[in-house]
Amino acid sequence: MPATFVVVPQWQGSGSSRAMRLVDGAEAIRGDLPSSSTTTVEIPLEAGDMQGTGVHRLSSLMLVRDRLAQALREVDGTAITIGGDCGVELAAISHAIQSPDVAVVWFDAHPDLNTPESSPSGAFTGMVLRTLMGEGVEQLVPATTLHHSRVVLAGARSFDPAEDAWIAEQGIRCIEASDVSAESLIAAVEATGAASIYLHIDLDVIDSSDFTGLGYPEPFGVSSAALLDTIKGLVAKFPLAGAGVTEFAPASIADSADDMPTILRIIGALSSAA
Repeated sequence: MPATFVVVPQWQGSGSSRAMRLVDGAEAIRGDLPSSSTTTVEIPLEAGDMQGTGVHRLSSLMLVRDRLAQALREVDGTAITIGGDCGVELAAISHAIQSPDVAVVWFDAHPDLNTPESSPSGAFTGMVLRTLMGEGVEQLVPATTLHHSRVVLAGARSFDPAEDAWIAEQGIRCIEASDVSAESLIAAVEATGAASIYLHIDLDVIDSSDFTGLGYPEPFGVSSAALLDTIKGLVAKFPLAGAGVTEFAPASIADSADDMPTILRIIGALSSAA
């Protein structure tokens, strides 16, 4: 069964001054997806408010989460979620881990392991993985949480002090950007004991010299070629429970053309495994 693409042009989870570019990024990707297997989740126009929680724009994040969760319940087969900011993964990964045998491979320059108390920005994009693991505001923590032993961080290279401490405390598996390969990631997933995988791909995992449409560019990342080879190796080895591609933030839709071939190759590799 072919993959279903669920496009979620959410910007409210971002703390970047370029957050609205995420809408253009999602729209640019949607334009190259097959319309017959693509659905779009409507995003509220308003920013939303934090409701006293320390998470900026919480009300809008909750609304999008619920809309995406409903869209995913209607998908037969494998869903590939297209963001938007990383916050869209709250519903997408919550949906995938209803099966207990799933490991989450988090390809991202940032581990996104803050809490409202430790976050320097209050932006949910930097808290989503910690929230999925059960630590965050009550309104967002999912009923089924992700165990830290089923998480592999890949290509992360920008950590806040609280994230560093928590990673060490929990013993979360980390593969540095320079070590990202099919072999290293397959070994890391095998060590989790999982039988299937969810691949989160924040495009800022790619080195900023190799990919320009980013809100949070970071140097010394993974080359686009190495990322693609790693994805192909992983999906050849493990069944794909789902995937997310997030954080495409071109300066404009016109400026997205340079990066789209890389994105489409990534989506093609994911789709081939659905």
